[in-house]
Amino acid sequence: MSRDEVRPVRAGRRTVEIHRPGKVLFPGDGDGGGGGAAKEYTKADLVEYHKSVAPYLLPHLRGRPLMLERYPDGLDGPRFMQKNTPDHYPDWIERAEVAKEGGTVTHVVCGDTATLVLLADQACLTLHRWLSRTTAPDRPDRLVLDLDPPGEDFALVREAAGWAGDLLGRLGLPSAPMTTGSRGLHLVVPLNGHSEVDEVRAFARDLTDLLAAEHPDRLTTAVRKADRGDRLFLDTGRNAYAQTAVAPYTVRARPGAPVAVPISWDQLADPALDARRWTIADAVDQARTRPWAGIPARGRALGPARRRLDALRTGSG
Repeated sequence: MSRDEVRPVRAGRRTVEIHRPGKVLFPGDGDGGGGGAAKEYTKADLVEYHKSVAPYLLPHLRGRPLMLERYPDGLDGPRFMQKNTPDHYPDWIERAEVAKEGGTVTHVVCGDTATLVLLADQACLTLHRWLSRTTAPDRPDRLVLDLDPPGEDFALVREAAGWAGDLLGRLGLPSAPMTTGSRGLHLVVPLNGHSEVDEVRAFARDLTDLLAAEHPDRLTTAVRKADRGDRLFLDTGRNAYAQTAVAPYTVRARPGAPVAVPISWDQLADPALDARRWTIADAVDQARTRPWAGIPARGRALGPARRRLDALRTGSG
């Protein structure tokens, strides 16, 4: 490897070496969503995006185990999902050892810009975060509803998000919408982290069962695709232990480098919105508007919401 294939990049107090910065990770000329052609992006572009978005992305990553979606040869090459931290990662990379069936696994934890830059150098395109923290891995402080449409009909996603947000509001739980950069949308509910993971998952299941019962022609909780028809799937599977969800402001492994972007409820009302509205070219501009500024800093306890949900389910039964 020649010297010009390694570029030192300053990130906070550290300097990180970027190998082959000109390597194309996102080839151009593909479908970039919305009928337009996808733009080409290199590893250097991903590094610069990670540096620019760090003030907005890092608060969603700190203290959480990560699963890394890597494409060493770019989007057209093989993909692999990395849980365990490789031995060759530098000592200053934060790690967290958590329990898994039959043993433990040591995840990367990202708390600074230098780690973000190193992950970009490793061709990590998408960061998948735990919904709990390393200090209490079995007590999530986030609940995520994944609204998965049967096709590219984002109008159905917007409609379903409105219904879900309204129900969560009736239960006393604030929620924050986020485009996934793929097809659907996530609703993120901040919790206080006191409830065990099985309680959170059971609550999410009962919540979506009630939603599907209220809108049976439009929504479903059927896991088998053959049973869904043209209905939107309310997916709660990300709320299980050791499951992950794409982090806010992370890039998705799709042509054009779309980004999973937090949005406001007012933006959700825009009929022109779709899941791949933002890319690494403009996601930071959206981040600067602080679309989740109205979400309480402290998460809510699940207990009162569970009692309200049970009362609604009893009344509808």
